[in-house]
Amino acid sequence: MDSYALLLAATLNAGTVLALAALGLLVNEKAGIVNLGAEGMMLCAALAGFVTVVHTGSDVLGFVAGAAAGATLAALFGLLVIWLNTNQYATGLALSLFGAGFSAFAGIRYVQEKLPERPRFSIPVLGDIPLVGPALFRQHPMVYLAIALVVFLVWFLYRSRAGLVLRSVGESPDSAHALGYPVRRIRMMAVVAGGALCGLAGAYLAVIYTPLWVEGMVAGRGWIALALTTFATWRPARVLLGAYLFGGVTMLQFHLQGSGVEVPSQFLTMLPYLATIVVLALISRNPAWIRINMPASLGKPFHPGT
Repeated sequence: MDSYALLLAATLNAGTVLALAALGLLVNEKAGIVNLGAEGMMLCAALAGFVTVVHTGSDVLGFVAGAAAGATLAALFGLLVIWLNTNQYATGLALSLFGAGFSAFAGIRYVQEKLPERPRFSIPVLGDIPLVGPALFRQHPMVYLAIALVVFLVWFLYRSRAGLVLRSVGESPDSAHALGYPVRRIRMMAVVAGGALCGLAGAYLAVIYTPLWVEGMVAGRGWIALALTTFATWRPARVLLGAYLFGGVTMLQFHLQGSGVEVPSQFLTMLPYLATIVVLALISRNPAWIRINMPASLGKPFHPGT
């Protein structure tokens, strides 16, 4: 039973990376912007967070640096697609390629660096409960922050005036503009906020989840996070559940290997990506269901005054 508790704990840990990034992309898409640059933003943020912790020893500053790196790259993306009206898909792919190349170049000297001893966290009393305690109540605070963020986004998007305005911009920017709302600024704020969350995901990956820096360490998680928004039909709670599902599939490979199951390691490594393809294929069988839930202006440029 202890092995299953460890598997559950590892699932929550792995799912947090995907949840933070996917929630950031969800905020972008609720405003009508598709950002395919999550992979690049997460790589640069992972490097920024890791480097900051190496030089300062502070995890908090590492998370701040990661969020700032993600927000900065997202702001550059937003400037290009919102004000200069470049193609969202091409610009996002360019950002992803830039992030991969820049992080590989800038991070060469940090490949062999070691972080200080990682602190261990445990909620008093609850952390001592047999089986459940180690699995649920000895997680890094960022795991609980991701859950709290889901609750906040559910309230923000569906219960607050600001969230209603954000969703209206994603559904009909022309109507929102006619009512006097600054559509471009709202979209820019959503893009920057989403980039900051992707940055937090990258920093968490390099500072807590691994913790180390190697080239390309995000390893497709940015693309999985992008797929998660569709899988969740743009609902925050479903994003969290989907993140834990894919996190569990990722951790299953190590659990099976540790249990002595004789399956080629290459097959186990591709499980998360295979699961992504299968889920998207199943969802695509009902395109009308996707259209009902998808923001109507997703991926479409907005030109005020036209």
